[in-house]
Amino acid sequence: MRAVAACAATVLVAACAAQTGERANGPETFARDLHEEVTHIDVTLTDRNGKTETHAMPITIYRPDGPGPFPLVVFNHGRAPTEKRATQGRAHPEAFARYFVDRGFVVLVPTRVGYWETYDVFDPEDTNNCFDLRPEAMARATSDEVLATVAYARTLAYVDTRRWIVAGVSVGGLATIATVGRRPEGLVAGLNFSGGAGGNPVNRPGRSCGVDRIAALYARSAHDGDAPIEWFYWANDQYWGESAPRAWFAAWRKAGGRGEFNAFPAKGEDGHAGVGIDMDHWVPVVDRFVADLGFPKPAVATRPPASGYAAVGDVERVPVRGVAAREAYRKFLAATAPRAFAIGDDGGFGYAIGDYVIARALGFCRRGGQHCRLYAVDDEVVW
Repeated sequence: MRAVAACAATVLVAACAAQTGERANGPETFARDLHEEVTHIDVTLTDRNGKTETHAMPITIYRPDGPGPFPLVVFNHGRAPTEKRATQGRAHPEAFARYFVDRGFVVLVPTRVGYWETYDVFDPEDTNNCFDLRPEAMARATSDEVLATVAYARTLAYVDTRRWIVAGVSVGGLATIATVGRRPEGLVAGLNFSGGAGGNPVNRPGRSCGVDRIAALYARSAHDGDAPIEWFYWANDQYWGESAPRAWFAAWRKAGGRGEFNAFPAKGEDGHAGVGIDMDHWVPVVDRFVADLGFPKPAVATRPPASGYAAVGDVERVPVRGVAAREAYRKFLAATAPRAFAIGDDGGFGYAIGDYVIARALGFCRRGGQHCRLYAVDDEVVW
C-alpha cells in the first residue's frame, strides 16, 4: 500500500497525517476555511428488537463562505468491526467535505447513535449475526438519522434543502440506498461508496454475510424510491469482495433502480476505504454526475503551467518562513510523484503525495483560514 501523506502548518496549527490525509493524533483542530463546527440534535430510533430510545446525535458541519443558501450533501460514515468501534471517533471526512464545499455545497455529517459519544449506550444498527443477518432495522435507523439531519438543515438559513444529495461509505452507503427508498422531499440523488452490511475484514476477508438479504433490501428501496444512485466499489474490498456488490447492484436495477455501477481496480490494502484513498478515480465520475444534476460549479483547482520562478530543488527560493516550512519542503522533494506543495499568504504551507494531490495540498494549507497558492507540482515550480 502506498501511503498518501500530507502536512499543513499555519501560524496557529501544525498537523501531519498519512494514508487518508486526515489529521494526526493530538489536539483536534477544526478547518477554519470550511467553517467546521459540531452541533447536536435529538433523534429517536428503534432497534431490531423493537426497543426505542432518544439520544443526542453529533453533526459536523462544513460550509462555504457567504450567506447562501447553499445546496446540501448529507454524508454517512461506516461501521467498524466491534473491537474497533469504541475508538471510531467523530466522523469528519474532511477531504470529501472539502470537495463538495468547493462545489458550493453545505456538508452535514452525522456521527450516528452507537458511535463516538454514544458508543455502548444503544445500538440501533445491530443486525444479529453472520448466519442470520437482519439488516432492516439498520436501514430504517440510519435513514431516520439522515432525515433528522435534513430536518435540522431546514432550520439553517444558509442551507437550501429543496435539492439535496445523500452519500455514504460502507453502512453509510446502505443508509444512502435506504434513504432513497423513502422518497424524502428534495432528494435528487445518492452516492454509494462501498455500501453494504455483513462484512468482517478480519474473520471473513472479502466474503460478506447475508448477501441475498442485502440484495432484497436494496431491491425494496429501488422499488419504492426514484432518485438515481451512483455506485462505487473497489476490487480488493475486504468487507464484501467483488461478487456481492455486483449482485446487490443487479437486484437494484432489476427492481427499477436508476444509476450506474463503477468498478475500480484494487487500491491500497483494502479498497473498502476507496472514498478516502482513491479520489483520483471517483472524483471525475462524481463531477459529471453532479453537473448533470444541475450543479455545474467545478471543485478542483487545475494545475498551473511551470512558471520558471526557481528550480524545484532550490529550497532557499521557496517563499516560506521558518524551519518547519523548509523541512516540510525537503520531505516533499524526497517523495515521488504525484506530489504538490502549496504556500499561504500568512506563512502557512501544505503538501500532499499520492492521491488527489493538488486539492489536498491546498486544503491542508487553507485549514487555518488563509489564502493559499500552489508552489510546486511534481517536478515543476508553478508559483
